[in-house]
Amino acid sequence: MDILTNPAVISIILLCFLCLKHINVLLAIILSTLCAGLFSGMSLEKIMTIFISGMGGNSETALSYILLGTFAATMSHSGFTNKISENITKIVSNNKYILFIILGLIAIASQNLVPIHIAFIPIIIPPLLKTMNTLKVDRRAVASVLAFGLKMPYITIPIGFGLIFQNLIADNMMQNGVSVVREDIWKSTLILGLAMITGLLISLFVYRKPREYSNSPLTILNNDTIECSKYTIWVVSSAAIMTFIVQLLTHSLPLGALVGLGIIFSLKVIPKNKMDHMMNEGIYLMGYVAFVMLVAAGFASVLKASGAIDSLVSSTLTLLPQDILLTSLVILILGLFITIGIGTSFGTIPILAVLFVPICSKMGFNTQQIIVLLAAAAALGDAGSPASDTTLGPTSGLNADGQHNHIFDTCIPTFVHYNLALIIFALIGVYLLG
Repeated sequence: MDILTNPAVISIILLCFLCLKHINVLLAIILSTLCAGLFSGMSLEKIMTIFISGMGGNSETALSYILLGTFAATMSHSGFTNKISENITKIVSNNKYILFIILGLIAIASQNLVPIHIAFIPIIIPPLLKTMNTLKVDRRAVASVLAFGLKMPYITIPIGFGLIFQNLIADNMMQNGVSVVREDIWKSTLILGLAMITGLLISLFVYRKPREYSNSPLTILNNDTIECSKYTIWVVSSAAIMTFIVQLLTHSLPLGALVGLGIIFSLKVIPKNKMDHMMNEGIYLMGYVAFVMLVAAGFASVLKASGAIDSLVSSTLTLLPQDILLTSLVILILGLFITIGIGTSFGTIPILAVLFVPICSKMGFNTQQIIVLLAAAAALGDAGSPASDTTLGPTSGLNADGQHNHIFDTCIPTFVHYNLALIIFALIGVYLLG
């Protein structure tokens, strides 16, 4: 099968085209799924059967987002997050770079210390938009900061989401015949962390100029809150800590979020009669992102079942040169292409490992080089994919007043700055570790 007529290539190009034409991401993924199935010769009935059953592949992630969204909503209604936003505004004063540092640190903490992932964004960011407007901050810079904080930790820090990501790399490498020590993964991926830092600094330089926004009404939740007492701060903080501990011990984000919610409701920070309301708000906050992730998993299942990815890789492998660096570049570009369509670096690891680990072993790549390539190839496209939580999260907060475009203000900036840096630094890593 020719690369240009490959169903995976056609469907992913269609996905990008539809998103650039402002078609809703959810609908764009469904249409691209149908395209992939039809071009591979499947019937509509078979496409939809595989698509719907495949959605279960991200069911745990979707459940996590709903529960973490509810956890974030309870934090908001307790007055906890409003207090944080007020304190951030006071600390920032007239220096936008202090704001960038604070938001970056919060985003990093959301991946490990308080693992609520992107659920903090639609709670903390909207109240700060007025401050950003006053400072004339280009929101593309804020999107880059948030994407950095959401992505860099799982690549380099073996805690929280990083532990999950790096365990996936280790497990899949061992399943494909390469022995690896789990504790050594982060040592090899540190250079990818440097790539993310480089991309961040470049993006802040590019988007340093003032940009005007109007103080439009926010299309967010009702901000009625109860007074945030010292007791509330203590309980919410304890709930966040327990969420973190349970997640670490059980490797289950839904269970961690459930424990956190249990503490908040049982200690009456939020009255039990508001439980239904909090769940509704959790779904309002994170439901769309959760459904996009479910649909992306269905898209990935159709691509796998069609044989399009295997065919694409087989066609590409015939073009692989004998030079290790050129081979690495081909692998990285293919990883980028697959991830930007599926939208999840975590879900891409098993696909890439089956295809590339045996090839890398035969070509003489050492274990550290394979780790760098696999981690980078999986992470590529996460920033920049219209179906990725790394881009959907920042947009959910920055577009609270309707002035931030998902594709042009989040996806394209993060794609350009982070993916190019990751490719360059991954190649440097392969060379230095050889």
